[in-house]
Amino acid sequence: MAGNRERLSWVPMLGKARGPLYLAIADQIAADSAAGRLPAGTRLPPQRALAAALGIDFTTVSRAYNEARRRGLIEGRVGQGTYVQARPRGAGRSSSAGLVDMSMNLPPLFDDPALAERLWRDIADVQHEQGLAVLMRYQPVGGARQDRVAGAAWLKPRLGEVSPERLLVCPGAQGALLAVLGMLATKGDRICAEALTYPGLRSVAAYLGMEVLGVAMDEEGLVPEAFEAVCREQRPKVLYCNPTLHNPTTATLPLKRREAIVAIARRYGVAIIEDDAYGALPAAPVPPFAALAPDLVYHVAGLAKCLSPALRIAYLVVPNPIAAGRLESAIRATVGMASPLSAAIATRWIGEGTAQAVLTAIRGEAGRRQKLVAASLPGADVLTDRESFHLWLRLPAHWNRGEFAARLRAAGTSVVASDAFALSEPPEAVRLGLGAPETKVDLQGSLDVISDLLAQSPAALNLVV
Repeated sequence: MAGNRERLSWVPMLGKARGPLYLAIADQIAADSAAGRLPAGTRLPPQRALAAALGIDFTTVSRAYNEARRRGLIEGRVGQGTYVQARPRGAGRSSSAGLVDMSMNLPPLFDDPALAERLWRDIADVQHEQGLAVLMRYQPVGGARQDRVAGAAWLKPRLGEVSPERLLVCPGAQGALLAVLGMLATKGDRICAEALTYPGLRSVAAYLGMEVLGVAMDEEGLVPEAFEAVCREQRPKVLYCNPTLHNPTTATLPLKRREAIVAIARRYGVAIIEDDAYGALPAAPVPPFAALAPDLVYHVAGLAKCLSPALRIAYLVVPNPIAAGRLESAIRATVGMASPLSAAIATRWIGEGTAQAVLTAIRGEAGRRQKLVAASLPGADVLTDRESFHLWLRLPAHWNRGEFAARLRAAGTSVVASDAFALSEPPEAVRLGLGAPETKVDLQGSLDVISDLLAQSPAALNLVV
């Protein structure tokens, strides 16, 4: 057997493979291809020769090659053999010369083929365990019991024990916001939010006919004294906030400020909607508002930024079961229910530990991309956090946000100007999403364009004749 290994171009190092052997071989092809140990164009060993080298039957190797071919990892050439593909078909997000749409704030793609395959296997297991019913049946408006329990388990590291009766499964954070705002306030009411806030909140408030008041921020986030002034003078019904890795500035509110804001909200009878879209990303998070004041806070924890945008699932933790019942009615009247299939996939990923593995992979990739930013934009006025995958770029005096964004767009890169977030006069700044580029090479290309543009004067780029 050792002699066979020496004569072959490649032999997988399987060790003690978990699960079917054919999947382990396919996973190793994916991993070695991604790591460069199997460059594109490499001819793989004939199936019978590999089977002999591994001491397994031919059908196992044949099945492994078929699985790798299905994933787009390899291709068969008539009369020539089997070769490694240049890249898996349909993999990743499109880019052009490293220039991408950095206006999208997406979690970065992680380079772990085995973990990617684990995600798909868990989805297949949902079919085996729940059968046709998950596709052909409705579920309770606030989520099936097992999905609520899974959501509580996912949030436990940050919120502690949460009763499933206080947790609702919603069709994404936007659906949760629509239901909560519609329950807590009515048309013509005032709500407040950070002076730079999530555009989706502005959209929901406009749809419901509510006025959004901006609360002053600094580099640590929302300023408690400014919040109290708004409460005293404007009497808002609700405070909406994004206190951890704030979108767009990446600020994280310190614990003392959170405690002060809770005290102010109690004093003026203001409910708090905590949008914790990025709350799972920090390895050592500041306690959320919902852990400090569970009787006052409506906690929205979407899975789009920390697990998968495709699921469109958010967990909504409310103060008590009575509020949960009222919100079930609001969800039924507006968006109906969360997708049972998406909820079942999320529950499976959480229960099997796959969700935690994905979160760890996203954290790692975000950290590597932040290092690229630090090296590429050393002199820029950047607000960011090593655990985030977006940043807030404050522009030098010779640039305004509109012209800067337009110049970048002409070069093939899209960013979001501050106008999308500002509740009052927009600052001269743009948000960059570091997760949209498919690879770090693509990201580096975009950062080089941005760095070069920052160093130039807009006047030097004008060509008017």
